Amino acid sequence: MSSAIQALCRAVTHNTSYDAFAPALNAQQWELLGDYMQGFELPAGHVLINQGAQDRTLFFIESGTLSVHLTGSKGQMQLAILNPGAVVGEGSFFSRLPRSANVVAIGAARVWRLTPVRFAEMSNRQPNLALEIVIALGGVIAKRMVDRLKRVAVT
Repeated sequence: MSSAIQALCRAVTHNTSYDAFAPALNAQQWELLGDYMQGFELPAGHVLINQGAQDRTLFFIESGTLSVHLTGSKGQMQLAILNPGAVVGEGSFFSRLPRSANVVAIGAARVWRLTPVRFAEMSNRQPNLALEIVIALGGVIAKRMVDRLKRVAVT
C-alpha cells in the first residue's frame, strides 16, 4: 500500500468510536479509494465546512481533531468532536441539503476529500468499492441518528 493512503487506512482501522466509519476494504481497495481522493493539510482554526453551504463533499480525518458546531441566535453550540478515522459531510452527501453545521480544525489536521464527481467516477469504474463506501457511510449515519446528541451533528 502506498504511503499516501496508508496513514488514513491506519486512522480508520484504529478508530474505536461508536459511530466509526468502518469499511471492509483490503489493501488494494484502499489504494483504489486513494486514487479518487485528495489529501490536504488543514491549519488550526480553519473552517472545513460552513453551515448552510451547498456542498456534498465527504471528508475523512487522517490526523488531528475537528469540532462540529452550530451557529445560531444564541451563539455557537458544540455538537461533536471528531478524531482521526472519522468521516464528516455524510449528511449533505446523501441528502443534497445545505450543510447543517460548521466543522473547524481544533489543531492542525490532515484530511482527505472525496467529491461527488470523483465518487460518481468511482461508482462507474469500481462499483463494488463505491458500494462498500456507501454501506460504511450508512452505518455512520445510522449510529449517529440513534445517539440523540450526535443526531444533530450529521453534516
